[in-house]
Amino acid sequence: MDYTSNAETVTTNDIMTPAVMIDVKIAQENIEKLQEHCNQYNISLRPHIKTHKLPSMAHRQIEAGAIGITCQKIGEAEIMADAGIKDILITYNIIGDEKLDRLTKLAQRCTLSVVADNAYVIDGLAKTFAKKEHPLEVLIECDTGANRCGVQSAAEALDLARIIHNASGLVLGGLMTYPPMGDQCHVNNWLKRTQDLLIENGLPCPKISNGGTPNMCRSQEVSVATEHRSGTYIYNDRSLIEANLCRIQDCALSVRATVVSHPTKDRAIIDAGSKMLTSDLLGMEGFGLIKEAPDVEITSLSEEHGILDLKNSKWSPKIGDQIHIIPNHACVVSNMVDYIYLIDGNHLEKTAVSARGLVT
Repeated sequence: MDYTSNAETVTTNDIMTPAVMIDVKIAQENIEKLQEHCNQYNISLRPHIKTHKLPSMAHRQIEAGAIGITCQKIGEAEIMADAGIKDILITYNIIGDEKLDRLTKLAQRCTLSVVADNAYVIDGLAKTFAKKEHPLEVLIECDTGANRCGVQSAAEALDLARIIHNASGLVLGGLMTYPPMGDQCHVNNWLKRTQDLLIENGLPCPKISNGGTPNMCRSQEVSVATEHRSGTYIYNDRSLIEANLCRIQDCALSVRATVVSHPTKDRAIIDAGSKMLTSDLLGMEGFGLIKEAPDVEITSLSEEHGILDLKNSKWSPKIGDQIHIIPNHACVVSNMVDYIYLIDGNHLEKTAVSARGLVT
């Protein structure tokens, strides 16, 4: 497959900083590594495209063996369907007539499934799809401890399952969760208890969708799950390095920045601020890992500037020097820019981030 049909070949001199750089070889290795893990344990992999927002990367994931993709918003899913992705799960409560109308059009272009954690959402889906030729698959979102969306108990899941099962135009697909990090046994028991309750009451539960990159290497411990959703794994980031889930050399995404000022011996300024690196700390200190100087901390960000603390380092950058930063959270960075640069050996291409900024 041609993964770069929308890309433009450029040279290093064409790159203006700050810029997001993607090492294609590392990304492909990350794709294959998690796919091999899922294959080993007979788990279907459904990657979340929120990290890359690129149809070309979604196609790479599917060609490696993924069964489909996960999107968070209809706009993202529309972009992916336009690019030929055939199986899409949207893991977000969908509310509003305009969104529901878009959903029906999307369902005509791909195998589509959605989630819901309340009767209001289900009622809107049911009214919209009641007279459609093909029913819409709905999974019940379960809060297994992450304290996001989701029903709070197996009994609540049963109530919603009955509503979905009896609704014209809908089909009950099973359960879905975004779990807390680490407690796999609790998540497995929660989901198994809920699945058993549905089956005991004559309701189907063919799919159980689990998720999270921090849990990916232990996905087999949630043995009741039929599929796993991971997003960040394709690029990795500083938060995953700190969690000992990857190494610096496993990080495909970096932010190239330029030193624009060196006002004191202990302080330098780069041209990447909160608009590029984001303000996410995720429990860490500093706003990214500088590959050329890991002992230098990015202590603060304004919109357009990053402040480097040099006092504990022998590195003394010159104005005009360029550095590469592994961000704390890769997913947010992908949404900051219209274009990214794909590095494939000695080949460099500029490509649009097709699904960025799509919040509806």
